Amino acid sequence: MALPKPTLQARPSAGLSFLTDESLFAATGVRLGFSRRQGGVSEPPYDGLNLGDHVEDDPMAVAENRALLLDAAGLGSTRLLTLNQVHGDVVLSLDDDAAAAWEAVARAGAAGADGVAVAAPDVTALLCFADCTPVIVVSPSGAYAVAHAGWRGALAGIPAKAVAALAALDVRAGRAVDPSEYNAYVGPHIGAECYECGPDLVGRFVERFGASCARGADHLDLEAAVRASLAEAGIAPERIASSGECTACRDDLYFSYRKSGGRCGRHSAFAGRKE
Repeated sequence: MALPKPTLQARPSAGLSFLTDESLFAATGVRLGFSRRQGGVSEPPYDGLNLGDHVEDDPMAVAENRALLLDAAGLGSTRLLTLNQVHGDVVLSLDDDAAAAWEAVARAGAAGADGVAVAAPDVTALLCFADCTPVIVVSPSGAYAVAHAGWRGALAGIPAKAVAALAALDVRAGRAVDPSEYNAYVGPHIGAECYECGPDLVGRFVERFGASCARGADHLDLEAAVRASLAEAGIAPERIASSGECTACRDDLYFSYRKSGGRCGRHSAFAGRKE
C-alpha cells in the first residue's frame, strides 16, 4: 500500500487543537499529532495544555492534560508511552503488545531515551517539546516512530536512527517496506531566524549536513539538518511534510523555552494506532 503524500492540517477537537494528517489516518489508522498549547487545565506560566511532567507544573494538571489530548485524538483507550528525554540519540523499539514488553520499554524510556519506534497496537507514544524539533515517521505497515531532535540529537543523527529503528521493525515482521515509502513529519520548532547560537556550533552542522544548515554565521537551521538526516536514511524529499511554524515566533500557539526565558510548559509530538 502506497501512503498518501504527507500533509499537516490543524484539527480542533474538544477545545484543543493539534496538527495532523487526516489522509494518513484514513489509510493506516495511525493518528499522529503535534499539539498546541490552547486548552488544558494548567495555570501560568504552563497555561494551558502543558504535557511535560518535569517543569514544576501540578502533576495532576499534567495527567489531566494528557488524558484530554488522548481523548481529543481518539486515542483515549491506548497505553501512553513517554520517555525521559536526555538530548541523546537512543531510539527504543516496541513490537509486542504483551504488557511485559510495554513495561520493559517504559522502564528503558524512564532511564533515558529520545525516540521510540512502535509496531504494537493500542499504544500512543508521546514526546515533549519547547523549541526542539519533533519528528514523526510512519510506515505503510502502520508502524511509526517519534523522535526528539534538539541540536545534540540532530547532530547525532537521531532522525536517521528513528527511521532505521522503524525499518528494523518492518524487517522483523517480514514486511518488505523500503524507507523511501515512509512519510516523515517535522513539527513546530524554533526557526533559524530565532535560533541564534555560536559560530562553532553552526560550523559543526555545516560540516556534518551541509551549508543549508547555516543562516549566516550565528543562526542554525535545525530543520535543514533534520531533513538531511532523514534523506540519509532513505526518506524521499517529497515525503517530508513540515508545519513551517516557529515556536518562538508563535508562542501564542506553542511553548518556547527561549522566548519564555526558560520557564514554560511543553507541547507534544504523538502517534498511536488502535487495534
